[in-house]
Amino acid sequence: MTRDASHPAPPQETDTPPSAVPAQRHTTTVVADRFDLATWHDTRAQSTALRDLAAELSARHEGATDLLTDVFLAAYQARPRLRDRATVDPARLVNHHILTSLMEPPEFAELRRTTAGDAYAAAMSVLAMSTMLRRILEHADEAEQASRDQIKAERAAAQLGEAARQSDGEADDTDQALREAAETARTASVQAMDSATQALTAAAPGMRAAAHAAAAQAATAARREAELLRAWGVGSAQTERMPFAERLRLAERLATSRLARWADLIGRFRQMASGERARKVEHTSGELVGVTLGDDLSRIVPSELAHLGLPPLRAVFAARFAAGELMLYDSRGEHSFGRGAIIACVDTSHSMYEEGPGGVTREAWAKACALALLDQARHARRDFVGILFSAADKLQVFRFPADEPAPVERVLEFAETFLGGGTDYQRPLGTAAELLQQEFDDAARSRGDIVMITDDDCGVTEAWMRQWKETKRRLGFRVFGAAVGVPPAAAAESVLDVLCDNLRSIEDLTDVHAAADLFRVI
Repeated sequence: MTRDASHPAPPQETDTPPSAVPAQRHTTTVVADRFDLATWHDTRAQSTALRDLAAELSARHEGATDLLTDVFLAAYQARPRLRDRATVDPARLVNHHILTSLMEPPEFAELRRTTAGDAYAAAMSVLAMSTMLRRILEHADEAEQASRDQIKAERAAAQLGEAARQSDGEADDTDQALREAAETARTASVQAMDSATQALTAAAPGMRAAAHAAAAQAATAARREAELLRAWGVGSAQTERMPFAERLRLAERLATSRLARWADLIGRFRQMASGERARKVEHTSGELVGVTLGDDLSRIVPSELAHLGLPPLRAVFAARFAAGELMLYDSRGEHSFGRGAIIACVDTSHSMYEEGPGGVTREAWAKACALALLDQARHARRDFVGILFSAADKLQVFRFPADEPAPVERVLEFAETFLGGGTDYQRPLGTAAELLQQEFDDAARSRGDIVMITDDDCGVTEAWMRQWKETKRRLGFRVFGAAVGVPPAAAAESVLDVLCDNLRSIEDLTDVHAAADLFRVI
């Protein structure tokens, strides 16, 4: 069994008598209980990278494993505290100095906002610091050697002192020689301590600079990973339940995803959609544009309803209602919210690779919008379906039922899939209509919403158009269009314009607010 690095070795593990050995002290510098240490040992056991780093550094530096333990604990604990230097094993005073320098800069406090209480994030911060830790330990080599010399001198002095006590009165010459040797050893110990102190002082500037850089680098890495997880809609509740290896694979996949460089765009889209949901006014329809007069009680302003609570004003309310002069929310656009599935039809033809302003591709904008629509559906407890299409023979359907979790792996697969080829409208829209028909037959839900995102225009047959209109009338679904890159599809009387109840042109692909109205009416 591996001995706990924070506790002294039992007396039987040394070759010298217990009374001859100086009092043992702590080998770790961060105060920790057995639960924190168990978390570290479990995390290291699950991380091949941590074990490899510990083995590499330990081959050259005696206290490297204890240093990694300290760095992990400092990042993981809610309020990390360093032990008093007097209670730390002299061989680990270098580690104490490193931790003092590491925890000093504001970057470390920023890092801990991400890593505190999260063993995975704390472990990743240790790995992020690996290069800097190597550099720090190189600066500390001389001090580490001086500390070892001090320990040897202290041990020799203790052993000789014990030998002198045991030989007391047996032989004066032997006793005197032992006492002189013990005194010489104690002097050497003091000199070694001075050397260690001087070496630490000399190494301090380089160690401090490297520690500051390590904290800043780890904080940046932790922040980027946290932002990446948030952008893809992965919450802390999900990651906390993940085993270390699974979370590491997820982080690596997110970082290497085809759309990884558009994480900021995806995150901004989702944030915008969340804000637009918050602007929705319950029991009203369409896009809110102001206040008007009328007698539609479903759109009445709350202050008017307050009059009903005051008996003297009830007659006034009744008179204004009869005259159609109640204050109502004025809205434009659609007048019925969808209850069926939200279906995003995303064009993945070759032309969607084209970049717009800021280097954002049409595909990136379309996928970011679709992922925000997935959030919209989850929030409203509606089914979501992502349909990726291009040519008539290329189509892929991703279903996310409202009553089931949306696995991150499946979301990533939807976002990363690109079919290539030409563009066909009939198959994706026909598939969307079939899914809404199936939902109506199975759950009696109608009034779904289809969002068609494309950069191309193509024809449809008259027979298909007649069937489409009949299905749309029967199921009561709405069709919204987004023509990205302002192609011919955005023109008035284009096929897309005829198919959609509401069509918008997206010219600036960096502007997530160009589709803001979708998230107020869907």
